[in-house]
Amino acid sequence: MGVFPAVEVPSMLRLPVSRSSVRALPTPPERSGPRRKMLLLFAAGVLSQYSLDVLAVGHSGWTLAIRLTWALGMVASALLLDERSESSVRLHTAFQSAIASLSFTALVLVTGATGSTYFHFFPCIPLIVCLLYPLDWTAASVSGVLCGVGSAGLLWVEGRPLFAVLQWAGVVVTVALIGAYGVQQFRKAQLAENEGRLERARREALETLAISESRRVHSEKLATIGQLAASVMHEINNPVAFIGANLDYLEREVLSGSQVPREELAEVFQETRAGVERVRQIIADLRGFSRMDAEEPTECALADVVSDAARIARLRLKHVARLEVDIPEDLPPVHAVRRRLAQVLLNLLVNAGDSLEAGGRDGSEVRITGTREGTRVVLRVEDNGPGFPPHVLPHLFETFFTTKDPEKGTGLGLALSRETVEQFGGSLVAENREEGGARLILEFPVAGDTGQEG
Repeated sequence: MGVFPAVEVPSMLRLPVSRSSVRALPTPPERSGPRRKMLLLFAAGVLSQYSLDVLAVGHSGWTLAIRLTWALGMVASALLLDERSESSVRLHTAFQSAIASLSFTALVLVTGATGSTYFHFFPCIPLIVCLLYPLDWTAASVSGVLCGVGSAGLLWVEGRPLFAVLQWAGVVVTVALIGAYGVQQFRKAQLAENEGRLERARREALETLAISESRRVHSEKLATIGQLAASVMHEINNPVAFIGANLDYLEREVLSGSQVPREELAEVFQETRAGVERVRQIIADLRGFSRMDAEEPTECALADVVSDAARIARLRLKHVARLEVDIPEDLPPVHAVRRRLAQVLLNLLVNAGDSLEAGGRDGSEVRITGTREGTRVVLRVEDNGPGFPPHVLPHLFETFFTTKDPEKGTGLGLALSRETVEQFGGSLVAENREEGGARLILEFPVAGDTGQEG
């Protein structure tokens, strides 16, 4: 039996999409580049705000030193940051939160402590940290604790009542907790958005694949019909020829006014009607075979499926080989799409015809047999041709593997046939017969079988 092309269907869309896989995706602030640039920009911003210090308390070497230390810490963090590592990002985020809170506390201390213009901005620092690092609640927590302790410490050193100290610390920590909660909610919303985006992309990809698969199957059908074109034309020409001859006879006899026996006329009409019916049947078979209607698998009798395929295949095999069909009528049904399963059988039969025709042997034969073996129904499509060459047999189901000429290859074939059979819970394997020739074996589970052998 000949080898025909194969295409493998990608299975990537069968992979499950889990929440953990969504969380593993990089979020915008964790991508390479933007975070480092942000730190360098904020380092420059910290230095530029020295002008505010000059307006608030005049020129001071201490404020300049604090801002330089703060900015250098951000620059060092930007240079050492590995944005591809989640642990590195978390470490540097905590470090930036700490250096920002400690630097701000020192700045308040040298500009007047509790009387400083900056003192009342302590609750704002955790919120600013939340804006800078919206995906990490630890940043807000670290900043809230340090700012709360720093502001409370300044108040305690000045001798403020314990209640006032605790009250101020509570305000700062509460604001930090609100910021941390907001960060968590933002992260959850972003994760939900990512999941929704992935789900939409997955559905679109599935729809695209379904359309592509439908077109691919349809292309294979049309390619098979194209290979049958010469046989179809020959098969149609025969009945058309004697239909035309009968019409010429009727025209001649009727116009001449001769008395034609009624029995002879009845015979002519019967032959003409048989020819028309034969043409109609060929066209109906081809039209049904080439339809693209989406169908759901149902219980179907293999005898009917084989009959559908054999009726069309005989157009190809009629002058090449004898087609023998041995399918018991009581063979259990299988769960499949009748038209798609018929296409698989037709592909195998047409390829058998190609192989036998290339071999040019007398007495060529193609046989389809069906049996029940336990809980499986087995179809065997075999021929007495040259069989599969040893170097070809291991590669039969590989993508785009073919031994056919370019004008006969379609890029589809055995892989598509195997995939179709597997979709119905079956299997398709190839082997050489001991007595010579090729054999393709299709196995299917019996439809509705409970697992008990009959």
